[in-house]
Amino acid sequence: MRRARPGAAMPRGTAERALTSVEAGADFDDEPEDTAQEKPAPERELSKLWHITLSVSGAAAPLKEVRRALEQLAHDHPFLLTSRYADDHAEIRYWEEARDLHDAAAVALRLWGEHRQSAKLPPWEIVGLEVIDRETYHQRIAEGYGPPPAAPVGVHPY
Repeated sequence: MRRARPGAAMPRGTAERALTSVEAGADFDDEPEDTAQEKPAPERELSKLWHITLSVSGAAAPLKEVRRALEQLAHDHPFLLTSRYADDHAEIRYWEEARDLHDAAAVALRLWGEHRQSAKLPPWEIVGLEVIDRETYHQRIAEGYGPPPAAPVGVHPY
C-alpha cells in the first residue's frame, strides 16, 4: 500500500495495487469462538509408521557405483535404515509415515524412480515390495521370524 498526500500523483511506472481476498479453505471455521467450542472437532486420520522393504534388480553394475548410489539415496532419504546390495540387485529397508497402507505403498513405489537421477541409481526395476505396520514388524521380531532388526544401519554388501 502506498502512503502519499491525498490527490498527489503516483510516481511514473507504478500502478495502484488493489487488495484482493482469497477464499478460505474447506476446514476454515468462521463462527465466533464461543459457538465454535460447542461443535466437536472433526476427526482427522492419524498417520502410522510402516516398515518398507523394497527389492530392485536389473543388469549388473559396478559394485562401487551401486554402493555410492545407495549411499546418496540414504543421504537424500534420511529415514533409510539399511540397504543390502550386489552387482545386480538390492534391498532397501526403511520406515515410512503414512495414513494407510495404500499411501505407504504408493510412496515406496515412487522412491526408486524419483531418486534415480539425483542419486544416479542403476536403471533397475522394482521386483518386490513389502509394507507392514509397526505392530506386525515388532510381532515378527518377537516371534523370531521376519527380517532381523536393521542393525547395523547403513549400506552393506550381501
